[in-house]
Amino acid sequence: MKLRTIAGRAVLGACLAAAAPLALAQASTDANVPPAAASKQAREIAQGDPVRWYKEDTTRQERLRTRTKEIGAALDEAKNACKAGPAAERQACLKTAQATWESEMKAVRAEAPVQAGAGSTGSGSTANAGAGQAAAAGNTTVGR
Repeated sequence: MKLRTIAGRAVLGACLAAAAPLALAQASTDANVPPAAASKQAREIAQGDPVRWYKEDTTRQERLRTRTKEIGAALDEAKNACKAGPAAERQACLKTAQATWESEMKAVRAEAPVQAGAGSTGSGSTANAGAGQAAAAGNTTVGR
């Protein structure tokens, strides 16, 4: 039993360590949201909570899709925060954000069963990372 507890703590520590660079790369505020998205969010907020917020992801595939979308959204926020930061630090910030996205997506892929077309975007480019992630998530929105 102690071995499981130690292993569990090691996994938790690794997860927290992996999330730390992303937390440093961004400050999650409304200033990081593009104006078009902010106006859409305002309209949605006026309508009340969407029903989907209260619908549980019941299958493994739904949970993986949600995690993938959340990881992509975190990358987008981190990129916006990097672009708003000092120019001298921008490149390092973007590389850190991209590395965090890649490591988190690698963890998701390791948990997911192998499926056709579920591979990496392979480009390594931060410009294509959001689009590749959106395609992997089944999101058809283009032009982030």
